[in-house]
Amino acid sequence: MSSKQDPSAFLAGIKGKDVTVELNSGIEYKGLLKSVDGYMNISLSNTKEIANNKVTKEYGDVFIRGNNVLLISN
Repeated sequence: MSSKQDPSAFLAGIKGKDVTVELNSGIEYKGLLKSVDGYMNISLSNTKEIANNKVTKEYGDVFIRGNNVLLISN
């Protein structure tokens, strides 16, 4: 049985860890979570863009606007 966790506690717990952010478009970004705010705006560092299960680009820092985010996983 899985334990329920408050979303803000989950987000606070994964700051500074590697995460995958999937956008509504299906593109994924994998990187180190630097920050996330109440609007789900996300800042990542050491980021890789993944489309069709292939790394398409690599970035240093990335800012993702919250209304584009489908999910965040660690």
